[in-house]
Amino acid sequence: MTTASMPVGTPPTVTTKRRPQKSTLSRKREDDDIPVPSSPSKRSKVSFDSDVEVRLVEEWEKTPTVIREGVRRALLKRSAGDSTGYDQVKAVYTPAKDNQEETSPATLKNYTFALLNNVSMLNKGCTDLVHAVLASDWLGRSEGYVHLFTQFLANLVSAQTLYLPDVLRMLVENITAAPPSQSQSEDLADVPRSQIYQRAHKVIQYLLQIVPSACRILLTILTNTFPHQTDSRRAHIVYTHNLLRITGYAPVLQADILTLITERLIKIDLQVQEDLEDLAEEVEEGVVQHIPRARSDINSVLDDPQDSDDDSETDEEMDEDTLRTQTITKNVEKMDCILDMLFTYYDQMVSAPLHSSQVSSVEILFSQFQTIILPTHRSRHTQFLLFHFVQQSPAHIDVFVGMCAQTSFDKKRPAMVRQAAAAYLASFVARGMHVSSDIVREVWDYISTELKKQVRESEPGCRGPDLQRYSTYYTLVQALLYIFCFRWRDFESGPDEDYEEDELPSIYGEERHWRPGVKETLQLNIFSRLNPLKVCSPGIVTEFARIAHHLHVIYVYHLLETNKRIRLSNYNGPSNYSQLNRETALTAKRGEENQHLDEYFPFDPYHLPKSKRWIEGDYREWTGIPGLDEEKAAESDSLDEEVEESDVEEGTGTEESNE
Repeated sequence: MTTASMPVGTPPTVTTKRRPQKSTLSRKREDDDIPVPSSPSKRSKVSFDSDVEVRLVEEWEKTPTVIREGVRRALLKRSAGDSTGYDQVKAVYTPAKDNQEETSPATLKNYTFALLNNVSMLNKGCTDLVHAVLASDWLGRSEGYVHLFTQFLANLVSAQTLYLPDVLRMLVENITAAPPSQSQSEDLADVPRSQIYQRAHKVIQYLLQIVPSACRILLTILTNTFPHQTDSRRAHIVYTHNLLRITGYAPVLQADILTLITERLIKIDLQVQEDLEDLAEEVEEGVVQHIPRARSDINSVLDDPQDSDDDSETDEEMDEDTLRTQTITKNVEKMDCILDMLFTYYDQMVSAPLHSSQVSSVEILFSQFQTIILPTHRSRHTQFLLFHFVQQSPAHIDVFVGMCAQTSFDKKRPAMVRQAAAAYLASFVARGMHVSSDIVREVWDYISTELKKQVRESEPGCRGPDLQRYSTYYTLVQALLYIFCFRWRDFESGPDEDYEEDELPSIYGEERHWRPGVKETLQLNIFSRLNPLKVCSPGIVTEFARIAHHLHVIYVYHLLETNKRIRLSNYNGPSNYSQLNRETALTAKRGEENQHLDEYFPFDPYHLPKSKRWIEGDYREWTGIPGLDEEKAAESDSLDEEVEESDVEEGTGTEESNE
């Protein structure tokens, strides 16, 4: 018995012949050719119509349910070794190539929603897929998609903590000057960079709330992402601005972030000083004075990618000197902008109410001073943050002065740190406009007491001036001389104060009286066997000698003449009590500069154009001495006239000889 083949959809036709009814128990062979309906257990062969169109369903035609199930199956098959569907999911988040069509926003949303529902399956084996998703452009899209992606990130770091560093790193990269998530698609509206930053901060804040342990990981990433000191001014401004913004919603990171900024700022500061030392003095002044003021509106800098300090000229078109000057100018601008941002930030901290769990801004600055600024040699501008905010309170002034004095007297500290502390103490007391006369006198007494102690201990075995053996002593003497040059008026005795009877009258006929101990301290140290005027910076010694002589405090010019014939090299090294050599014309000044103290006082004049406004009213400029500067100016004019007359005479003599 056979079944004829029929077209699909046509019911089978059964043909029978009418015969007399017989018993069904017997059949004849001739009935075998009668077609009988097929058995229900057998299926008919089916053929497809060639006119019917067969095609795959496009991604945009798939419903969210279909996509969610497809993603789930793709992840399951991936674990079984089949990566076909897995690679298709990853391709959705991969940037389209030249001839490829971009993934539609609706499709991207559906796939992200599917991953959100299957986040528990994104284990370590799905790292490349997760990285592709994180690298996709999402912050530049609609608010709805940004909210969905934020939920995906939150679920991801909660279910798979191994991805927490990757997520935070991606977010930090989006608060740099060139955020990778800024949309470049023509189908999407442009999103300002300031909005990109705002969205990234919102997500960071949300993740820190649900995963508090993420703070330490975030700090490490922030440190590693900080722009290099050679990067552009805009890169530093944008990143510093966003770092300061993080401290607003992550107060536990405030001190660490501010310390990070200070560490990077002081590196730029040092580089500027090294570069300026290689320039001539007039070139150095021109570099600082001709720096343009940076934009005051931070939002204009954030949103304008063209706001850069790159010049149109290439490095190949410049000579070496021009290129070096331009590099210094860029670094000074960079430092000026960062300092102005920090001044603004600390000023807001000072005026804001302090919560019990917060650390005050000045305490943070004190900590930075001890750990970063003080150990750094020749910092030039960074320390002015401390200079300004310490003077906001007499209590802060007292703490800072005590901190510097204690460090400079502490023999357990390294010699370089002690010398730096003495320089900071002297410079702050001399230059701080809000440092009271009482503080100045107390500091004088502190230093005088310590110097008297050191002279008593060192003088018996001293052969002469020796910077290597008595460096701390000479640093304290130089600090005392510097303070006297600026604040000598605070050491005069008032009408109601005790004064010495043997004061010499001034050249104007009026008598100056000095507080007890001032002249004695100077006399004891200057004429001791340690001979500090030979070792201290010549510039400071010369100015002190002029002022002290003019004010009839002490006369040292005869000692300065004697010191000109002393070779410091004779007193350095192992003890040798043999006859010391005098300096001759052949040996004069050979290596003498290296035997003097460095003339470094950290609060020298501040010239950065944008941020200098913060220290106006806090800074004491050099005012000179009444009568003394007029004499100096007259002597200078007389000398100029003599030089001019000499030139004229020489010229006349030459003409006569030629005739």
